[in-house]
Amino acid sequence: MFAFDREFGHRFVAGADEAGRGCLAGPLVAAAVLFDLDRLTLADRRALSRLNDSKQHTEEGREELYPLVLRAAAKSVIVSRCVRGIDDRGLHVTNLDALRSALVRVARPDGIHLVDGFRVPDFGHEQQAVIGGDSRSAAIAGASVLAKVTRDRFMRRAEERHPGWDFGTNVGYSTPEHRAAIAAQGVSPLHRMSFQSIAYTQLAL
Repeated sequence: MFAFDREFGHRFVAGADEAGRGCLAGPLVAAAVLFDLDRLTLADRRALSRLNDSKQHTEEGREELYPLVLRAAAKSVIVSRCVRGIDDRGLHVTNLDALRSALVRVARPDGIHLVDGFRVPDFGHEQQAVIGGDSRSAAIAGASVLAKVTRDRFMRRAEERHPGWDFGTNVGYSTPEHRAAIAAQGVSPLHRMSFQSIAYTQLAL
């Protein structure tokens, strides 16, 4: 994956990705990672040899990679967008804004900036959308790990304040158990009311 990033011919390669776009509940979290390819040590590259799309890792695997990405990165940023903000502005607009906000904070004029699937608007630096980037680019995969781990940690803690929807297990995604909980007891303050989902069709919303 570092070989893919090196093909762009830049010393500094940044990547951005998000977690939680397809969830029924909880925030959207975006992260950006900047790698200085000339300063990466052999130990860094070996430690991150298992980088891949964060969804392809177990929870334990992502937790192991999280501090390794932070240590190897020249700079990293994590941003979050709340449920009501998603409902007010719309998911796609919120997603692009979060990705841009994270990426601009690690940006360098002499770098290349990679985004998983989308180009971000009004960015001002060289950027490239990479389809399937979280399984191709080390920088995007690193950002994917940071975003996914951060969001999952939040949702597991949210289980304590909002018991009954099993956020500690489903972390807000539309699992059969989560949909059954919504049918039985309605929605929590963490549920996105703008999200079009069959899980909500049986409720008077």
